[in-house]
Amino acid sequence: MGHHLDGKVALVTGSGQGIGRAIAIALAQEGAMVVTNNRAPVKQNVANQLDEAKLARLTTEQLKWYYEEIEKYSGDAETTAKAIRDAGYEATACFGDITDFDEAKKIVDKAAQIYGSVDIVINVAGAFGFAPIEKITPELWDKVTGVKPKGYFNIIRHAVPYMRKKQWGRIINCASPAWVGGGDLLQAEYVTANAGAVGLSWALAGELADEGITANAFCPAAKTRASVDMELFDKVVDKDEKSTKSGEPFMKYDDGQPPELFAPFIAYLASDEAANINGSVFMTMGTFIGRYSNPTIAATMFSMAGSWTMDKIIETAPTTLFKDYKNINQK
Repeated sequence: MGHHLDGKVALVTGSGQGIGRAIAIALAQEGAMVVTNNRAPVKQNVANQLDEAKLARLTTEQLKWYYEEIEKYSGDAETTAKAIRDAGYEATACFGDITDFDEAKKIVDKAAQIYGSVDIVINVAGAFGFAPIEKITPELWDKVTGVKPKGYFNIIRHAVPYMRKKQWGRIINCASPAWVGGGDLLQAEYVTANAGAVGLSWALAGELADEGITANAFCPAAKTRASVDMELFDKVVDKDEKSTKSGEPFMKYDDGQPPELFAPFIAYLASDEAANINGSVFMTMGTFIGRYSNPTIAATMFSMAGSWTMDKIIETAPTTLFKDYKNINQK
């Protein structure tokens, strides 16, 4: 469709289906040689958060809907790569677990061996875990944060040397609108993981800017396999295990739009045309693309009389530091 990424090598983690698949295809359509990735070949398509015990709690009608919808999201790195090749573009699948440092190196090195380098890294891989804080186990915490930011770091750590050789590179990390926390969510580990992906992107944007390497993050809201999880999860768990305070999904299934609508924007961020876009965070939903403002100090207070005391803080803070203040749950 275009030639904006001709000659570039792009590695897209989590590109077996959903958002990653749409982005991998968009990159290929602009001329990139794409290495697709997910952990392993998919043997059976299932929703990650709905095990057999939870499925058994669905009504007949809900179960019918589940099986119909989940079939729409089958696929893995090879099926995505094949779709790209069948369309006349270049792609190779590379299975591997990015949460393992050494395995991440093998993924990156394989991409370089096949296509000569790694110019673009787009990390889309992710893990979910729905639980209020007192129900989060160490295993769940490690599972979710092990993918991002840790898995993202693993891939980037091994890819940056290839980018440095060319003095050119694009790093784009997938976060979530949930990264700002607060509100209805009962998913502290997921919020933390995505805030980490944003923080990693900001750090790299500053560190690598002088070498022609940019780093940005995007926060998608789209209809994917995870949307099936979110639509049904709170309907089949006890009240103290719900993923939101309201018991309603973060985004209702029917309100979701396919990721193909915004995938070209991610390809744009990976292009020469976006050389000056660095350290930014975007929200992408359907054809809507928004740019988050960067954090800044909104108010201050300062003691002219030496150390603060509690009484002095109580006297000063309401008219300075907390003037016009609203907490995260206030509108």
